[in-house]
Amino acid sequence: MRGFKAFIMQGNVIDLAVAVVIGGAFGAIVDAFVTGVIEPLIAMVGGFDDIEDVTAGPILIGLVIAAVIRFILVAAVVYFVLVLPIQKMREAADRRRGIVPEEEPETPEQILQDIRELLKAQQGGQAG
Repeated sequence: MRGFKAFIMQGNVIDLAVAVVIGGAFGAIVDAFVTGVIEPLIAMVGGFDDIEDVTAGPILIGLVIAAVIRFILVAAVVYFVLVLPIQKMREAADRRRGIVPEEEPETPEQILQDIRELLKAQQGGQAG
């Protein structure tokens, strides 16, 4: 039981639970917006009563288009309203505590460019 309690109290488990709850709430808001505003506009431009009425033979392509639109908008809202601000707040808190972000390691291409520049500098120094 002690191990289970430690697992539940980990920060990432709590963060995940909060993300699921808030994501669900934002999902409902975005879904209502897409269903009530975006889809009717697209259907109106295409000359349909409902975007889900769009078909390609027996394939209900409008249903897929509506689902893709919903997914993209939900993902964008969750990212820009939740993920990005929380990430910025954590970075600011880390800076206040004196924690500096790790530098990204050099790529092999960057290392090769550095070597090329050093060789050019050595050749230039020897020629003079």
